[in-house]
Amino acid sequence: MKNAFLRLLLVCAGLAGAFVSPANAAVEININRGNVQPLPIAITDFISGDGIGAQISAVVEADLKRSGLFAPINRQAFIEKISNPDQPPRFEDWKVIKADALVVGRITREADGRLRAEFRLWDTFGGQQMTGQQFFTDPKNWRRVAHIIADAIYERITGEKGYFDTRVVFVSESGPKTDRKRQLAIMDQDGENVRMLTNSKDIVLTPRFSPSRQEITYMSFEGDQPRVYLLQLETGGREVVGNFPGMTFAPRFSPDGQRVIMSLQQDGNANIYTMDLRSRTTTRLTSTAAIDTSPSYSPDGSQIVFESDRGGRQQLYVMGADGSGQRRISFGDGSYSTPVWSPRGDLIAFTKQSGGKFSIGVMKTDGSGERILTTGFHNEGPTWAPNGRVLMFFRQNAGAGGPQLYSIDLSGYNEQLVKTPSFASDPAWSPLME
Repeated sequence: MKNAFLRLLLVCAGLAGAFVSPANAAVEININRGNVQPLPIAITDFISGDGIGAQISAVVEADLKRSGLFAPINRQAFIEKISNPDQPPRFEDWKVIKADALVVGRITREADGRLRAEFRLWDTFGGQQMTGQQFFTDPKNWRRVAHIIADAIYERITGEKGYFDTRVVFVSESGPKTDRKRQLAIMDQDGENVRMLTNSKDIVLTPRFSPSRQEITYMSFEGDQPRVYLLQLETGGREVVGNFPGMTFAPRFSPDGQRVIMSLQQDGNANIYTMDLRSRTTTRLTSTAAIDTSPSYSPDGSQIVFESDRGGRQQLYVMGADGSGQRRISFGDGSYSTPVWSPRGDLIAFTKQSGGKFSIGVMKTDGSGERILTTGFHNEGPTWAPNGRVLMFFRQNAGAGGPQLYSIDLSGYNEQLVKTPSFASDPAWSPLME
């Protein structure tokens, strides 16, 4: 989505100056070590004349803190008051409060009304600027600027792409259990800027993001018939992919966005099909008397993971994109469902039911290295952040009125409630926005 959504321009030149020496900077986080000690970081209020700077820096701080990799220092501990973000800070003042990194910034308004947002990231112990960037955008997009700044800081310190400038589509649930209304909704990854995409008249299920365009698939029971729709997020236009009686999950996209893969039920069993979105032709990939469902492509499009009860209970299987080489990969106790291939290609996330509880876990693509990240009364529906480091899922607690969204990183130690205005289920994480 080349700037069509926000018309935001990134300009990196002009903030590097003579202070940048990233090759020698010592501040970094190795996120491949498992449980990482959060990095102490000081994030100052960005200088501005109207309070927007403090709002932007607060969102940056919240993003970094929520990742579990950063420990923002309380502003009351700050010794130096930054008055000119273009000048090197007094590094000794930041060492005293044990800030390994420092973020400063400034927000100004251009003559044409646009916001100009600038920030610098400093290595306080090395006495060096690690990165500096500036952005121009419409004032209404200030939250997105904050997420992009947080992504830049995250990437510079961890060496991995961030995931803050993303959105999540989900099913918003309201009303009593006996008359629950389910609408399609979308929000920023931190739960802000929620807006409804459908009305509450018809039940909607399992939205899925396209990896290449700002569109989603979802299921709707308009007229009591299950139909799969394609919804364009920029225009609000939608089209029917097809009528699919017996379908229980919406299709997932192929990595190039040109096809969808789905499970269709016929005569008591279910098999997996692909559909070309241009020609609407379908190709059958499995042919068993079992229930094969929940297919998900690998990021290179060469393989598919799915769940099947062909062995007596739900387990995970992998096959080639043409249906060849079908093989079981899960062998633990319990039942496995809702597999989703990581965007990095290294892991498969899943829901596991065992001992009367539901867990969210990950395993390597050959089924080895299974790890349970969280367990509860009812956890389900994992979806990956685009950097493959964080999962979002929905949880229904015992006796609770409805489901809620949670995120958790691969360490399993950083579980966070994602607050939404109403109950929420079936999250699907977007790719990084452009």
